[in-house]
Amino acid sequence: MRPISKLFGKDKKSMVVSDAAEPAVTLADFFDAKYYAFAKATKRRSQLDYYVFNKHIRSSLGQKPLREITSEDLDSWVLHQIDAGYKPATVNKHSSMLNRILNIAVHWGYLDKNVFKGAAIRKLPVGDYVQRFLTEAEIRRLLSACKRSSHPYLHLFVKLLLLTGARKSELRLARWTDIDERKKELFVAVSKSGRSRTVMLSDKALSVLQQVKARSEVLGVPTTRDSWIFANPRTRAPYTSLHNAFVEARESAALPSVRMHDLRHTYASLLINNGASIYEVQRLLGHYHISMTERYAQLFPNTLQDRVDIIAGAIDLDRI
Repeated sequence: MRPISKLFGKDKKSMVVSDAAEPAVTLADFFDAKYYAFAKATKRRSQLDYYVFNKHIRSSLGQKPLREITSEDLDSWVLHQIDAGYKPATVNKHSSMLNRILNIAVHWGYLDKNVFKGAAIRKLPVGDYVQRFLTEAEIRRLLSACKRSSHPYLHLFVKLLLLTGARKSELRLARWTDIDERKKELFVAVSKSGRSRTVMLSDKALSVLQQVKARSEVLGVPTTRDSWIFANPRTRAPYTSLHNAFVEARESAALPSVRMHDLRHTYASLLINNGASIYEVQRLLGHYHISMTERYAQLFPNTLQDRVDIIAGAIDLDRI
């Protein structure tokens, strides 16, 4: 990366370097010297922006002068990702990030306009996702397949997802110090909402955690309080993903459409089917707004008629 002082002169509008021998500032220059510092200060997962830019943007658009990027360039970039086999939802996430970078450039006066607004392909259709709730038989098939997996933790990881409703990242990035066995809680310092939350642990969940600890000790993985609960035996760092192992297991279980996040949906449906209220489900899932929990409203039994009968029984109008 070139020094920032040589990248940006005092005149933002010109977006040229102070030294006439230097080329115009590129998109990669702007990302490295300006945008990424902004992302680190304002986003929980700024590393994801860094990863996406390096993998999907830097080689194709990074060396292009910022002011010379055209709408056609952006359309070509999107089409290239489609040709590479990326799913529409993934391409949309990449596009959203690039759009945000260009918006920041406009907001700070480095660009007159965001050319993304003139692109022919601004958002790919992804279709309506149907929430998937596993039946008891499907849960047994999936867990059996996970148990046959060569991955040392997949079976226990999936069990905990079903028993806690936690997001996979909340378990994957948890340390032993985050577990309070007395209170039966897992503390999550930063959840998806950006706030801390507590995952409630049943006795069965605590039992599975003890199995994880025993497995780690067999594998020679540290289990001290500051150690990761699900640490890769080779790197001793948390797994970056268990996706590949899960995909193999779900295929083996003949459940090709099941996502790991569907285990969280299943947890919610089991709560509702066993009498939990929508407010209890909200608290257990860690939803900051009740609107997030209302997607499960169709699962609740229709008890409105029973509820109006409560008033009829409480007030005997026949005697009045």
